[in-house]
Parts: sequence; structure tokens; C-alpha cells
Amino acid sequence: MTTFASGTDTLTRDALTVLQPGFTGTTAPDWLLRRLGEGLASVGLFGRNIASPEQLAALTAQLRAERDDVLVAIDEEGGDVTRLEVRTGSSFPGNHALGAVDDVELTREVAAELGRRLAACGVNLNWAPSADVNSNAANPVIGVRSFGADTALVARHTAAYVTGLQSAGVAACTKHFPGHGDTAVDSHHAMPRIDADVSVLSDRELSPFRAAIAAGSRAVMSAHILVPALDPDHPATLSRPVLTDLLRGELGYTGLIVTDGMEMQAIAATYGIERGSVLAIAAGADAICVGGGLADDETVRRLRDALVAAVRSGELPEARLAEAAERVRELARWTATTTPAAEGAGREDIGLVAARRALRLTSTSPFTRLTEAPFVAALTPVANIAVGDETPWGVAAELARLLPGTETGSYTGEDAARATLEAAGDRRIVAVVRDEHRHPWMAAALDALLTARPDTIVVEMGVPQAPARGALHLATHGAARVCGRAAAEVIAGA
Repeated sequence: MTTFASGTDTLTRDALTVLQPGFTGTTAPDWLLRRLGEGLASVGLFGRNIASPEQLAALTAQLRAERDDVLVAIDEEGGDVTRLEVRTGSSFPGNHALGAVDDVELTREVAAELGRRLAACGVNLNWAPSADVNSNAANPVIGVRSFGADTALVARHTAAYVTGLQSAGVAACTKHFPGHGDTAVDSHHAMPRIDADVSVLSDRELSPFRAAIAAGSRAVMSAHILVPALDPDHPATLSRPVLTDLLRGELGYTGLIVTDGMEMQAIAATYGIERGSVLAIAAGADAICVGGGLADDETVRRLRDALVAAVRSGELPEARLAEAAERVRELARWTATTTPAAEGAGREDIGLVAARRALRLTSTSPFTRLTEAPFVAALTPVANIAVGDETPWGVAAELARLLPGTETGSYTGEDAARATLEAAGDRRIVAVVRDEHRHPWMAAALDALLTARPDTIVVEMGVPQAPARGALHLATHGAARVCGRAAAEVIAGA
């Protein structure tokens, strides 16, 4: 491919403007600063870029010294998917916990406080909330990232979240259009498919996006999913019928359309990121998210050159690329000029308040709080890529704070129960699970533990789809740090 390296002509600047790349390190590399000077308008942040709020604020200041209207984006859903608190666990419960409480004002408050914290660090675009209706209980990638399986509930909480986040001056990016909830495949690994007909899609998948648009969501993220009823040939991210005809035309959306990560296998394995990016812009996307796994200048150069070459060959209309770049600049102007709502300092403890309210307790007999240190067995599934395995989860750390001497082990597979019983000895067992209903080995381990030790306490930190069991069963509706604390408080009577 020919390299177009001037970095000064309008076409090349527009091609850079539509990219949202990531990078490695906790300071901005020279290549990124140089690209900002050449027209790059957005940067995506991940857990690898964040060490502390102070460091993050210094990083975003470094970016703004090069370009004062830069969009600094982050994948901060709260709950299981956190970048701001990637090494400690989130101070905010995720969507499923908020849906379990079903108090839209609480959801708005949580999103507003999260937005305030992001804004204080210089972040002005959040790739959240997830508006997916988790209608498929076997979904391996959405689950607790969804407000729930009820369409109306998801719609009202999506709107509340958008309103709260944007009240802090942080643009919301509602995802994953047209809805990733009814999938059994993770698009990080392969192409999911939803075979629902148009009427089901309209009533179920699209309702939360209608609510988000009505609430003024400044951005919408596309999904790498195939929905044959809408487009039998192309995944949503690359589909003009989905992005232009449906989202722009039928739903009347006028804001920024961002792709999900183009390095995800649903796109990269079939089309490649360069070809995929050209097709996405041609279909109606305005910004190309890339950098979850590809985070270097070479990637940015290749994507820029692919877009320029597509325009020069006539494959991609120059006006479409110019329109996309202008939408990016329009959002940058909004973030630079919007005034956060004057609501005082907010409630720093609102995340813990929400996590406590989301807790659901089922006891098979009168429960007496623990006064002696237990053994915590974390029955640990493989984390999906969106969540990652860097972020700690469970109740052991919080129980150790309340009951010093608490010990823990992490177990996976058919040997989990035996290993737990051996390690626990005479201590009371607290078994912590995540989506028991999706993991037969986990259900079998609980069967064996409860047979041997009927007084075992069970804490479900995923979607509580399996029947409640154990001497005490606690459903936290998510694995955020505050969810673990709320559960530990009940177990220890605090």
C-alpha cells in the first residue's frame, strides 16, 4: 500500500481524525503527541494506562497540551469492567446491580458520580453504558454488564445512566448497537449471530437505544454481530442498513457512531482491521475504535493510509469521510464547551450505597453472623476479555478486613470441591461463584461442598440464574469491590 505521510492535507487529517487508538504506558509516547498535531482527535485509555487518579490527570493534561480539544475515551462501565480502578476493583456496582435495585434516580446518581471522577481526571468520553438486554442467560460477554433481561427496565436505566454521566460533562457512548444481549458467542473471539425477526428486534433490542437517543446520548457504539433480519451479509459495524438506514434514518440519531474495537476477532479475523475500518466508515460509522490489543504508531499509520487510499480509489466517498471527521470534531466541541450540572460535590459513597441495596439474601434457616475467620473458596471461571483478569474480585479481601485470619483459595474445574475441603479444614466455608448457571463444573463443585458441609455460605457474584442454595445465599449482581464489601458486611454482621 502507498504511504501518504504529509499529515497536512485535509484528506489525511480527516483520516486521522476518525481514529480512536490506544497506546501503552502511563505517559503519552512521542508518536501519539505527533499524531495529535497532525490531526488525530481521539485517544482511548485502558487499564494499562492508569496507575492513579493523579497520574491519569497528568496524562490527560499532557495530551491536551498538544491538542486542547482532544477526546479522551475510556471503557469505564463500573462494576466488573473498570479501567479507573483496574487493580483494586470498582467503587461502583455495575449495571446488573443497578437494575436489581431498579431505582432510576440511584442509577443517575451513580453515573453522575462516576462521571465526576472521570472528568476530574480529564476523561471526557466514556464507552458506556451497555444498553444490551441480557435475554440469553448463556451470554458469555454481557451478563452483569446489562441492567437485566427486561426490556423496559433496561431502557429506563440506560436513559438515567446517560443523563447522569453527561451531567458531569462526560459524553456517554451507548453500546452495543443494535444489541448484544441475545448472543451465545463473545465477539472478542468470533462472530455472534442473532436470528430474531425484525419485530422482536424492534421491541426488545432497539428500545433501550431509543431511550438513550431520547436522553441525548452523544455517542453510540456498534456491535460486531450478524443480525440477518437487518443485514444478512455484514456485521452491524460494517452494515449500511444497520448504521445508516436504521440508526440514522429510522431512529433519527444524529450523534457520533463509534465502532467497537476493530482488533476483535469478529472483525479482524474475517476482514482485517484496515479493510474493516474502510467498510465501517463507508457504512456510516464516524470513529474507529482500535487499541485494546493494537496500540502503536504502525497501526495508526496503516489505518490512516487505508482510509486515504480508499478515498483516492473511489471506494470510500470523500464526503463520507469528511462527514465522519466533522462529527468527531463536533463531539470534541461539546466536551470543551459543556458546563457540568451544579449539583455540589456529589456523593462519594453512592457506589457502596447502591451495592448494599442490590444485595439479595436467601437463608434456608436462621443465619448467625460469622465471628471466626472462614475459608473463602473462589470458584473462578475464565474471565472474558472485556472484564480482563487484572481486576481482583470476590469477598476474601473484605472479609479479611472484618475477620482477620480469613484465608482464601482460587479453584477451577472438577477438582475444585476436593481442593476446597482439604484447604478449609475445620473452618467455615464461603464459596464464591460467578454465573454458576453457565459452568457445570461450578455447579458440581457446589453440590459436593454442600453435601459435605451444609453450612457453606454461597455468594453469587454473576447473574443469579441458578437456584439459591447454601446456609446463606447472597446474590450481589456483580463482582465490583463494593459488591464484595456489601456481602462481607452481611456475613460478618457488620
